[in-house]
Amino acid sequence: MKRAYEEKLKLCDALEKIADALPNVDRLKCLGTANAIVPLLRNIHQYEETIIFPAYEAATGGSNANLASIRRLRAEHVEDECFAGEVTEILLAIGHGETVGNAEAVGFMLRGFFESMRRHIAFEREHVLPAIGITDQG
Repeated sequence: MKRAYEEKLKLCDALEKIADALPNVDRLKCLGTANAIVPLLRNIHQYEETIIFPAYEAATGGSNANLASIRRLRAEHVEDECFAGEVTEILLAIGHGETVGNAEAVGFMLRGFFESMRRHIAFEREHVLPAIGITDQG
């Protein structure tokens, strides 16, 4: 999980740098970031849903509150992957030379995406991982 979080946070940092640089962004960074988003999230989400979440459910005895948290985290995965598709489209367009028409709107979109991912990671680090005996200080 530590490596997964490092990769997700590195992606967040890249998106933040792009958002901060708008409208004058490095087009190659946009392309590279765009191509990394969806595969990275899908792989990490699959691991969490098949390994981490079942371990959490087993460790916490399947209480209603903890099951509700897992349902919410799974829903966030779906939302993140949908949002990732939209972010990917915008970054690919910018990377291929499309003019950034509304830099403020694009920046807001990118920030919404990476801040959501950072909150998701923080929740898992604070609640899920300790319950299953994984320490991830970072």
